[in-house]
Amino acid sequence: MVKRFLITTALEETWRDDEPVLFLGEWCRRYSLKDRWSRMDAEVLPYHWDDPKKLYTDYQYLSELYERLLANLSAQLNQIHNVDHSLRYWRILIGPWLGYFTQILFDRWTSVHGANSQYDLSDTIALAGEEELQVPQGMVDFIDFTLTDEWNHYLYGIILKDFTSVPFVRQTRLGRFSALKTVPADENWKRKIKRKIKGCYYRFASVLSCDQDTFFLNTYLSHLDEMRLCLRLREVPKFWPLVSAVRTDVDLDQRQWVVAGESRSDFEVCAHTLIPRQIPAVYLEGYGSLIKQTKAMPWPKRPKMIWTSNSHNSNDVFKAWAAEKTERGSPLIIGQHGGHYGIGRWSFTEDHEIAISDYYLSWGWSETDRPKIKPVGQLKAKKPLGVHHAKQAGALLVGHSRPRYSMYLLSAVVSRQWIDYFNDQRDFVGNLPSHICEKLTVRLYPQDYGWDQAARWLDSFPEICLNEDRSNINDLIRQSRLYIATYNATTYLESFVMNIPTVIYWNPDHWVLRDSAIPYFEDLKRVGIFHETPESAARHVAAIWDDVDAWWTNPALQEVLKYFKERYCNTDNILDRLETTLRSVVAENENLSAPVLDAGGTSGDML
Repeated sequence: MVKRFLITTALEETWRDDEPVLFLGEWCRRYSLKDRWSRMDAEVLPYHWDDPKKLYTDYQYLSELYERLLANLSAQLNQIHNVDHSLRYWRILIGPWLGYFTQILFDRWTSVHGANSQYDLSDTIALAGEEELQVPQGMVDFIDFTLTDEWNHYLYGIILKDFTSVPFVRQTRLGRFSALKTVPADENWKRKIKRKIKGCYYRFASVLSCDQDTFFLNTYLSHLDEMRLCLRLREVPKFWPLVSAVRTDVDLDQRQWVVAGESRSDFEVCAHTLIPRQIPAVYLEGYGSLIKQTKAMPWPKRPKMIWTSNSHNSNDVFKAWAAEKTERGSPLIIGQHGGHYGIGRWSFTEDHEIAISDYYLSWGWSETDRPKIKPVGQLKAKKPLGVHHAKQAGALLVGHSRPRYSMYLLSAVVSRQWIDYFNDQRDFVGNLPSHICEKLTVRLYPQDYGWDQAARWLDSFPEICLNEDRSNINDLIRQSRLYIATYNATTYLESFVMNIPTVIYWNPDHWVLRDSAIPYFEDLKRVGIFHETPESAARHVAAIWDDVDAWWTNPALQEVLKYFKERYCNTDNILDRLETTLRSVVAENENLSAPVLDAGGTSGDML
């Protein structure tokens, strides 16, 4: 067997051109670096999660491991911080990070050990740097880190150094880094005025705030609908600003411990070891400052209820505050904040959100074995644009992107599978008649993740019309006869609500549906909306192009669409449903004084 030098990331200073190499995955081979890697004597390690059965089996295992780690880590954090919080408290505060990190670490571990077992590795380069700089401050920082080549190189390096016998050459270079981010839109005068008005209202709201008010933050309702709902509930409308946790220094001496509990494999030994080294500073060194910050917030002291549809994941100040309030009896309500929920077969974020909440507001779906789910309707509802789409000339294909390095798990394309996803889009366009291609606009995903979307498209179709800016998608929709959705997320749910003629296609091995959703998609398939191959979708677009109205307004199609929307993007009487649901929440919890049951079912779950 030929010895091969191991390359773990796209950092070119860790590559070698003068000997056979093994790329750990397609995330190494940036499209923009093709001129270099295409000339190398190289192989790419097959990706272990290309097997959909293995992906789901691993997700189930990692979910079970997460629960064991959470219980042990929560007990240790209670001891470290001299507090006595419940398991639910720590689930709310650290659960998103712990779940993400465990799944990320397992992927990196499996790739490294797969390379070591399947190939004869000569050596690799490990860039050195100060370990303090590789520790995230909080959840937002952590997510940014996971998108970078530098942090992933650091993590691969630890696994290689501490848990394999692969020789490595250490080089000094690694410092602090930041993820590739989309460039924010310039703030025009309208945005500036809106920001100033909001600032004035925030100050006004803090004066009016009472200890037992309801607390809404990032509900996904429009400001107008949120005001209407507050008035219906006899509350003064308040819109609170988002607040970030204060930064703190990382102290490696405070991280010289391992997570307690049994390790059932070498990977679990690795997880127990690296969690204390990587836990964000806000949960360890900065925890005391975080709690002081939450106590200083002008938010209600004993809220009747807490509702968010977004801040429960990455807003550490909100999570710490909400976790403490739930221990005192305030019910936590989580609202669905996108597509895939209730449709995809599995999702860590969905499982986590339902676990931490007392009530979960879905866009229309429910499940008998999860009574927390309350189907109130699509919170972030769009409205028709008043355009007769069949008379428009264009077609709009809305693209997607996923991180090169896997993050949290859900039934979607993972890591290198994005290349397969892109190839499906290319095949779709390649199978369209030329007169339709000329009228097609491809809307690129705003976060590229280093996949070089635009370059790939232009190399395949030099004349294609790409929309690369962050302009309002409604401007493109107004000019479109057809809306082409290519992934399982919010996009096609909104186009359905807006009554835009829509064609959907995706690979069912990547975007696996849960059993309860399959009949709805079979109906969409029967009327030509949903397709499982790009070729089928392209043939259908060509067949209906000259008379989209006849297809879209067909009574059989509209009946299927109505049935689907009632389940997954219901917009009927949302405020009425919300008012009824939230009033019942208050009524059920008026006399609640004991801690709310943890998702595990033990009263208080005190540690």
